[in-house]
Amino acid sequence: MELGEKLRQARLEAGLSQRALCGEEITRNMLSQIEHGAARPSMGTLQYLAARLGKPVSYFLEETAVCSPNQTVMAEARRLFDGGSYADARQALSDYRAPDEVYDRERQLMEILICLALAEQAIGEGRKPYARELLERAAALGIDAAYAGEDLERRRRLLLCHAGGEVPLPSLDEELLIRAEAALSRGEPERAGHLLEAAEDHTLPRWCLLMGQVLLAQKQFGEAVRCFQAAEAAYPEQAIPNLEICYRELGDYKSAYFCALRQKEHSP
Repeated sequence: MELGEKLRQARLEAGLSQRALCGEEITRNMLSQIEHGAARPSMGTLQYLAARLGKPVSYFLEETAVCSPNQTVMAEARRLFDGGSYADARQALSDYRAPDEVYDRERQLMEILICLALAEQAIGEGRKPYARELLERAAALGIDAAYAGEDLERRRRLLLCHAGGEVPLPSLDEELLIRAEAALSRGEPERAGHLLEAAEDHTLPRWCLLMGQVLLAQKQFGEAVRCFQAAEAAYPEQAIPNLEICYRELGDYKSAYFCALRQKEHSP
């Protein structure tokens, strides 16, 4: 029931007309708008009306709420988890009763995090079979569940490898490309080159663009051309100007001229 409807029902139950309820504080027109949902009262007005009707303000503010029987369970599990008592937090969750539209997603994520934390502890204590059991449980819960993501799956796989499990390691390419780009921005092409060489996939357009920039900085113009050409379709605004520079350094002025023309095509 909406706030206005509750006010109207309470007024009728009290046997009051709109004019009688308004008193000297508000107009009857304003009360009518509130009762019909066309306006919402200020907190001061609501307190005034509630007092005249003999009701607490909360009576009119309470909307239809979805209550959860797991509220106490989740509060205790959170407290234990925040305090680093992961085993106790997991035990607290054993009292959870599903389904629960309020807490199901949070409970799922919390149990995944607990399993990962306990697995890390177990590995440190040499209990690798137990760690693998926990990590398999995390996988069964669905590492791609709501609120979970690639970072948690990456952490789970790394822990599973530490625990002696057989699982493909997550690729480090994205991090290596980010680090290489940062090294180039700091004027460290040699370091950027080492980082790029460590990447697994040397065919990605972004990898080719960054390696082209490394080779250009090292004055290896011929090799830089091949890299920029491979990146051109995906990164024309960055690759084409660099191609023009490389061609000019190589004495290929015709190709440099065509690059200059193509830059105009891509300019805003």
